[in-house]
Amino acid sequence: MKIRVFEDAEDLGRAVANRIANQVKKNPGAVLGLATGGTPLATYAELRRMHAAGVIDFSLVITFNLDEFAGIDASHPGSFRRYMELKLFDSVNLDPRRIHFLNGAATDLDAECVRYEEAIASTGGIDLQLLGIGANGHIGFNEPDDTLAARTHRVRLHDQTRRDNAALFGGNPSQVPREALSMGMGTILKSRAVVLMATGARKARCIELAVNGPITTRLPASFLQLHRDVELYLDRGAASQLTRRR
Repeated sequence: MKIRVFEDAEDLGRAVANRIANQVKKNPGAVLGLATGGTPLATYAELRRMHAAGVIDFSLVITFNLDEFAGIDASHPGSFRRYMELKLFDSVNLDPRRIHFLNGAATDLDAECVRYEEAIASTGGIDLQLLGIGANGHIGFNEPDDTLAARTHRVRLHDQTRRDNAALFGGNPSQVPREALSMGMGTILKSRAVVLMATGARKARCIELAVNGPITTRLPASFLQLHRDVELYLDRGAASQLTRRR
């Protein structure tokens, strides 16, 4: 793993935005895997600025988001689709036909997962996958468990994950759906390059274990050790427990 440490979340966000911009300049039709949550906000803000300044053209880019809550549709204010529209999609020139999202309101959620997996494969796979990390070591909605699903799947969310996402649902964890749809670990690991972002000391222990600990389904992020091209973008808090760097 290649590790880069930044002073704060804003510096980190700008660096990741530049990494994405370079990917798109190299390949205007790049397939990007996108993440939600608090950590990518600075990155999306910088991408909006770069697009407005004419630095990056998204017109041929294809996107796939990691995950979505089950039981709500794209217009729900707590949906990740709505988050992406507000934070990025509505402010850049992405072709709506090239934006791909899991439909949490699908009648058959298992069939929706199969459809999404096939859609990723039909583009030739993801060129650059952006990830955050949960305080319990989950990436996407791949929660710690005895086993992990390889492909896009339904998942039962842990209570901590529901609490972490409560801000999208009026601050009330009980309003956060109990299930979600998520790319699986195998899907993520098939991406040609992975960028994982983490900020804050709350993530420090998980980062240390993901980098230096054993590969275990109890810490899904540890499976990134198996990937040949992973970059970790960390602020000083998130990097504070690293004992050594690979």
